[in-house]
Amino acid sequence: MDIVTPDRRSRMMASIRGKNTKPEMAVRRLVHGLGFRFRLHRRDLPGSPDLAFPRLRKVIFVHGCFWHRHPGCRFAYTPKSNIEFWLTKLNTNMRRDALMQQALVEADWEVLIVWECEVSDLVALSRKVLSFLTGSADPSCTPRTRQENSHAYKCAVPGSVPRAEAAGRRVDRP
Repeated sequence: MDIVTPDRRSRMMASIRGKNTKPEMAVRRLVHGLGFRFRLHRRDLPGSPDLAFPRLRKVIFVHGCFWHRHPGCRFAYTPKSNIEFWLTKLNTNMRRDALMQQALVEADWEVLIVWECEVSDLVALSRKVLSFLTGSADPSCTPRTRQENSHAYKCAVPGSVPRAEAAGRRVDRP
């Protein structure tokens, strides 16, 4: 038995966004800050990925833990009211996600799923995204700050030489 009226429930469900959610916007800001450009919600691709990188043939989906049933996540619970409806709905979402991912892989696209709960740790998320987009698993890679001239990422590798010095140019240090 539901604790709210059907009309109220309908309004509540209608207010839930499918695009431009807070987690998606956070991932978009992060990826943009890392220096990558992307296309949004490509309807010509299976599942309309949240972010698409056509030249890389890679896509990122930002999934809500509840709606897409993040395994082992405390946010992926089943509501206590109307259990049969919710199990059907959420299992259908999971089956659709798997089919869309399979279709993308068969079309030679690589797929990354970012879960809503992962957005709270931007350092770990930036490493995960960088690893996916660049193939580098360098844990020292972090996004540049605005003060450091954004639109790129930096990797502080011990013993590495800055690009200007490697090219033989003089670098003044404070």
